[in-house]
Amino acid sequence: MSRTVAIVGRPNVGKSRLFNRLAKKRISIVHDMPGVTRDVVTAEVKEGGYTLLDTGGLGLTGSDTPARITKASEEQVHFAIAAATVILFTIDAREGVTALDERIAQLLRKSRKQVLLVANKADSGQEKIKDISEFHRLGFGEPFYISAEHGVGEAELRVAILAKLGPVAEETELDKERLSIVFVGRPNVGKSSLSNRLLNSDRLIVSDQPGTTRDAVELDFEYKSREGKSWPFRLIDTAGIRPATKLASSVEYFSRLRSLEAIHHAHVVFMVVDAVDGITQQDQAIAGEIIKAAKPIVIVVNKWDLVHEQFQKRLVEKFATEREYREDYEKTLFQKLFFTPGAPVMFVSALTGHEITRMLKSARALNKRLDTKIPTAKLNAAIIQLADRTPPHSTFGVRFRIYYATQTGTRPFRIKIFCNQERSLTESYRRYLESCLVKEFDLDGCPIHFDLIGKKKQSVADRLAAKGQRQNLAAAEAGEDINSSLLDD
Repeated sequence: MSRTVAIVGRPNVGKSRLFNRLAKKRISIVHDMPGVTRDVVTAEVKEGGYTLLDTGGLGLTGSDTPARITKASEEQVHFAIAAATVILFTIDAREGVTALDERIAQLLRKSRKQVLLVANKADSGQEKIKDISEFHRLGFGEPFYISAEHGVGEAELRVAILAKLGPVAEETELDKERLSIVFVGRPNVGKSSLSNRLLNSDRLIVSDQPGTTRDAVELDFEYKSREGKSWPFRLIDTAGIRPATKLASSVEYFSRLRSLEAIHHAHVVFMVVDAVDGITQQDQAIAGEIIKAAKPIVIVVNKWDLVHEQFQKRLVEKFATEREYREDYEKTLFQKLFFTPGAPVMFVSALTGHEITRMLKSARALNKRLDTKIPTAKLNAAIIQLADRTPPHSTFGVRFRIYYATQTGTRPFRIKIFCNQERSLTESYRRYLESCLVKEFDLDGCPIHFDLIGKKKQSVADRLAAKGQRQNLAAAEAGEDINSSLLDD
């Protein structure tokens, strides 16, 4: 279940100070959505295992009218209602309850969310706060009097948050074995249909852990193979990822953010594309996010039943057979998604169940592949062969040269390369090395991260000293040759 805590309240009640106090570490996520000119700030709070959100920047421009402030505050509340498990409704303990506080309270009461009322700026204690009864009329019980600036009341608030969230579920041995998979893609490519196909199958034993309607949803199931073996999976179902420039609301922005975060939580990512529409610019952008997260990828071409139907009705003129269509589709796919490292491609149908079992098998095989250890000698031999076959071009007047390489990690694959100069490795040559190593060591679908260690630059003094040492050594050797020739005479 989603463990998200959001801070809401009108401007200048100390939401950002409260966020910093609870988070201890700040991570800003910046987006350029129209009408959202400041950050939505998030942080992972280790104590209790939850995500903390500060919505204070939503909808504000810095020169806002009272009407705009009210609208922005409502937008923040709707965002929190959609995103959070627990909401911290923050008010100013010294100013008392305002009309905008009452409006926010009304929205929160209708949501039926778990709300904690936080009376901030209680620096001098309750005895100097006027009209305490106003806080009770908001309908959220006794407020937590705190000073986010000085830490007064912090411990009590933390305890209350954890009580509302409940205990973190303990991971069982079966959970540890579960392979986490996620379907990602643009809207309407059939992600939910694929999830339903898996979960509605009579081969599945399902236990659900739903999040909020806009959040990613995790579902655990066991898939029974034809051999009778049980394969434990955790399916993360996500909303469609829209382009950042086409988000209509803050809730859609959060939905997009959660879908991208789900990529990081999965072991294997199924990127779903449309068999009829082909590869779009948004598909390319989503694939880029998966590669950026260094996650293994399987490309799932869904709605193959529509292609089959078109061939049955002889509506396809350019291709004689489905096989020709598939081969051309795959060729075009890799031309547009050239940066995916040999990703397996599955042509499936959520409607008919075509190749669904093979899709799951590919995820299991890919996950097993992630633990491959490449012998250092074979790795270096392969890199030398690749460099001889296609030498790198000169960059900044320097040709990239590899001295030695060794694998330093898995999940994702990390290879440390000792080279002459880091910046002389171009992106195109990096992709060449990656794709060839993926093919050489059967790592299809597994991205490789290169850690470059350049040759240490010598200072002018060190170079002169080294040059002097070489000259002295040469002179000494010349003297020895003269002495030996005299002795021979």
